[in-house]
Amino acid sequence: MEYETVDGEEVPAVGLGTWRMSGPTCRNAVATALELGYRHVDTAQSYDNERDVGRAVAVADVDREEVFLTTKVWPMHRTHDDIVDSVHESLARLGTDYVDLLLVHWPNPLASTAEVMGALSDLRQDGATRHVGVSNFDRDQLREARRVSSAPVVTDQVQFHPFEPQRELLDYCQAEDVLLTAYSPLAHGGVVRDHVLTEIGRKYDKSPAQTALRWALQHDGVAAIPKATSREHLEANLDVFDFELTDTEMALVERPSRLQSGLSMLRGRLGV
Repeated sequence: MEYETVDGEEVPAVGLGTWRMSGPTCRNAVATALELGYRHVDTAQSYDNERDVGRAVAVADVDREEVFLTTKVWPMHRTHDDIVDSVHESLARLGTDYVDLLLVHWPNPLASTAEVMGALSDLRQDGATRHVGVSNFDRDQLREARRVSSAPVVTDQVQFHPFEPQRELLDYCQAEDVLLTAYSPLAHGGVVRDHVLTEIGRKYDKSPAQTALRWALQHDGVAAIPKATSREHLEANLDVFDFELTDTEMALVERPSRLQSGLSMLRGRLGV
């Protein structure tokens, strides 16, 4: 495992995303991931699987302190008290006294960014979370969140893959020492049959998915949380630290495409 350091914290560069997982499937995926060496697990209030994630972490042969656990506040909780109450409910479902990272899941135009970030900062002060951040914020929204937050905003979790390279946001995060956490780094499976990734991966005896994941992680200040449920895919997503793409290959892999990115989002929403 490699790590990205932010706010004095070493964050495992590869974690497990759990969107659209529930019940035994979720518990088994988290348990298998922890067995294989994952130490970064991501969930959210809206995933309706915090209880399953918490159970898997609790019974794993891994100390709670070794797991970097993230959850996210549903943006409809937009007042200070609603946010605080919802997070304590999340902690109860997760069966833990704290999370390592607490994010606001989406920007809510009806909410006060200052009030939202104030609630997250208070939760950090009270020990309910060790770090705070945001998710799905663009550069300007992230800049504003950082301006009004009394606690460091350590990450922005966004969709990030070869067809959605988030160059403007990435440049800002790198300049300001904010971790960019990449969800859907495999474009919801859209990278699997990509001819460029296939050809480059063949050189390293890697799959297109591993090549895409390597592309994401080779950027400074980027961690990734690919979703996987099978042992085979969980193992493959960890097996990306023994090769390095050239500068030319990095440039070839990155192909911004609204069509591909839109198809990725559609696949994610449809669960296909």
